[in-house]
Amino acid sequence: MVAPTGKRVYNWYISLVAASCMVLYGYDASVFNALQNSDHWKAYFNHPDANIIGAINTAYTVGAVVAGFFMGGPLADYAGRRVGMATGAILVIIATFMQTFAPRGNIGVFIAGRVVIGIGQGLALTAGPIYIGELAPPEIRGKIMSFWQMFYSVGSFIAYWVSYGTLKHPKKLGEWDWKMVVIFQILMPLIILSQVFFIPESPRWYVQKGRNYEAARAALLRVRDTEEEVEEELTTIREAIEFEAEAISSGYSALWKDKSVRKRMYIAMIINAGQQITGQGTLNSYSSLIYKKVFKDPNTIALINALNATFSILFTLNATWTVDRFGRKFLFIAGGIGMGICMLIAATVETQTPSPGGAKTHPVGISIVFIMFLFAFFYKPSWGATVWIFTAEIFSMNVRAQAVGMSSQTQNVANSIVQQFFPLFLAKEGFYAFYMFAGINFLLAAFVWFFVPETKKVSLEEMDAMFGGANHVVEGAAIEHKDASRHHSVVVDPQEKTITERRE
Repeated sequence: MVAPTGKRVYNWYISLVAASCMVLYGYDASVFNALQNSDHWKAYFNHPDANIIGAINTAYTVGAVVAGFFMGGPLADYAGRRVGMATGAILVIIATFMQTFAPRGNIGVFIAGRVVIGIGQGLALTAGPIYIGELAPPEIRGKIMSFWQMFYSVGSFIAYWVSYGTLKHPKKLGEWDWKMVVIFQILMPLIILSQVFFIPESPRWYVQKGRNYEAARAALLRVRDTEEEVEEELTTIREAIEFEAEAISSGYSALWKDKSVRKRMYIAMIINAGQQITGQGTLNSYSSLIYKKVFKDPNTIALINALNATFSILFTLNATWTVDRFGRKFLFIAGGIGMGICMLIAATVETQTPSPGGAKTHPVGISIVFIMFLFAFFYKPSWGATVWIFTAEIFSMNVRAQAVGMSSQTQNVANSIVQQFFPLFLAKEGFYAFYMFAGINFLLAAFVWFFVPETKKVSLEEMDAMFGGANHVVEGAAIEHKDASRHHSVVVDPQEKTITERRE
C-alpha cells in the first residue's frame, strides 16, 4: 500500500473543512426534534400546538429552499465557493442567537431564526459540495465526498448527545436544558470561519470567473503532487470552460436549454427528493414521536436518538471504501432494496404484536429499534452519502453552482411535503405508514436501475458525455485549435518575393 503524499493529505484536510458545512445541517435537522422532549421549551413558548410545530419546521425549509434555488448558486459563482460557505456560517451564528435568546413567549422570533438558519444552510450546502467536487482528484472524489454525509451524522451526534445530557438534569438547568442544545450550534460555524479563507479557492472558479490561470495554477499546486498533473488538469479545465463559454449559455436558462443538462436536472432532482422520502427524513424529524409509540420514558427515547446518531457515523464510513469500488449505481440499488425490506419488517413487527398497557413489550421495542438501526446501515452509505456525491459531480462548470443548489434543495421541498402529512398519518395509521416507505424505496431502486448511469472515477470535465452530451474537453480543444488557425495567416512580401508566416 502506497503511503499518501503530503499534498494528498492536505487535499483531505481542505475537503473536510468544506464538509463541515454539513455538520450545520445535521445539527439543525436534529436539534428541533430534540427540543420537543423538553418541557421547559414547551412552557417557554406557551405550549405550541401542532400547527405551530409544523410552522417551525416549514420556516427552516422556506429559508433553505429560497437560498438554495435562487441565492446559493449566484453567490458561489460571483464571490467564490469559500465566500458562499463563510456567508452561510455567519447567518447560522446570527440565527442561533435569535433562537436562544428569543423573548419569552415570542415564538415569532424563534421562527424567524429558523428562516435565517435555513438561508444560511442553503448557501453553505450549495458551495460546500461544489468545492469538494472541484478540488478532489477523480480517483478519490467519491471517498472524500462520503465524509460530507458522515458530517451530517456528526451534527446529529452532537445535538442528540447534548440533548440527552441536558435532559438528565432538567431541574438544575431549568430553561438552559433547551437553550444549551440550541446555542451549541455556533461551534461548527466558528470553526468553519476560522479556516475557510486559509484553504485554496477552487481553480475551476478562477478560470470561469476571470480566466485567472495563474491563480488557478497556484491553487492546483497546493493540492496536486506534480507540476505535470497541474498543467494537465489546468489544460482540461481551460478547454472545457472554453467550450462552455462559446457553445453553451450559463445561468439558470442553461439548465433547460441543453438536453443533456436537462436530463441531469431531472435525474438529480428525483434522486435528491428520493433521499428524503425513503423514510430517513421523517425519522430524523419525528423519531421522538415514532418511538413514543413503542417506549414511554423520554430518557429512553433521547438515548435511542443519541445512539442512532453515533452508529450513523460508523455506517456512513462504509461509503468511503464502497463508493469508488462498487460505484454509485450499485449503492443506490442495494440501499433502496435494503431500506425497503427494513421498512416492511418494522411495519409488520409493530402492527402484528400486542401492546399491553399502551406500549410494546421490551423485546418487541428492542427489535424495532434494531430494525431502525439496520435501516440507517443501508441508508447512510447509499441514499445518504451517495446522493450528495452524485449531485456534486454530474454537472458541467457553467451550470454547476445553480444546478447543485436547486437539486439539493429538492430534498427540503420533498421533506416539507412529507412532514406536513406524516404526523397525521402516523397518528391515524401508526406503523402502517411504514409500508408506504417500503414501496417508495423499491421504486427508487428500480428508477436507478433503468435511468441512472455509473459515474465513478469520471473526470468532471468529461461527465457530460455520460449523459448523452458533448465531451467538453474534446470540444474545447477543437475550439482552441480553430481559434489558433484563425489567428494564423500567410503574408506575401512583394519586394522580396517570399512567403512568411504571421501569428496575430
